[in-house]
Amino acid sequence: MIKNFSQRFLALGIAIMVISIIIIGALGIPFGIDFTGGALTEVAYNTRPSIEDVEARLIEAPLTDLGAYSLRETVNDTGHDGYILRTRDLTEDERQIVEDVLLEIGEGGEVSRFASIGPVIGDELKNKALWAVLGVVLVIVFYVAFAFRGVSKPVGSWWYGGITILALVHDVLVPTALMSVLGYTIGIEADVLFVMAILAVLGYSVNDTIVVFDRVRENLLANQARNNHESFEVIADRSVRQTFVRSINTSLTTFVALLALYMFGGDVTRTFALVLMAGVVAGTYSSIFLATPALIAVARRQQKKNKS
Repeated sequence: MIKNFSQRFLALGIAIMVISIIIIGALGIPFGIDFTGGALTEVAYNTRPSIEDVEARLIEAPLTDLGAYSLRETVNDTGHDGYILRTRDLTEDERQIVEDVLLEIGEGGEVSRFASIGPVIGDELKNKALWAVLGVVLVIVFYVAFAFRGVSKPVGSWWYGGITILALVHDVLVPTALMSVLGYTIGIEADVLFVMAILAVLGYSVNDTIVVFDRVRENLLANQARNNHESFEVIADRSVRQTFVRSINTSLTTFVALLALYMFGGDVTRTFALVLMAGVVAGTYSSIFLATPALIAVARRQQKKNKS
């Protein structure tokens, strides 16, 4: 299934990672106010005014300085058109002025959401999110290395942990790159739910990868017990075949549930579901067509070293 094309699958996975890194580097990650600090005001209208009229009224408003702000169109759960305005942190008086301007300019205006987070708290949340992801990754490395300590030939246990991290990096880069594209094109922002989705992707992906690796370990031990001399490539290929249907069925079931959440959930959970869907697709690919080919590549390298 994969032994004859392992190098191509591995190259494709690495190419996806490189493309994702380029996208993220070029477009950036669209952090929301949870991480950058500032104020967010969302207003809905029965008849939405033009964005030019809203911007003109904001300029005319008796405000000291809004600073750099962003205004984008949105549609809320009730189907009403509106805007989301992101500004610096506002005082209570400034907030009232902004809300008055937004409500007066359009028919049936109603403020549906307001959030304000200071820059210090935003930086603290960003740091905690980063440490949370790094902590999860380190725990996964040690767990996988410990779990596969009984398998040392032809691939050492630490290689299983390292390759698992390679797959996890792939699975995080893909939804993050998607978020960068959506942030650049339609203004979607990465908030705390985005970090939660990434952590969920890490958990899902490592589970999917370990299922395949565990079958590789079982087949290696069974091969040794029967004193067979099958190559590692054959054993790895058989392991993927044995777990393929299970992996696809699990991924499809999860994807359908997330698709329902995306279609029928609110705006708050929609981005969360979208990131998870991208992560599930990436995780399914990496566990089958990236992690196992990487194991095969390491095994071939080790065998060449032993012969020389």
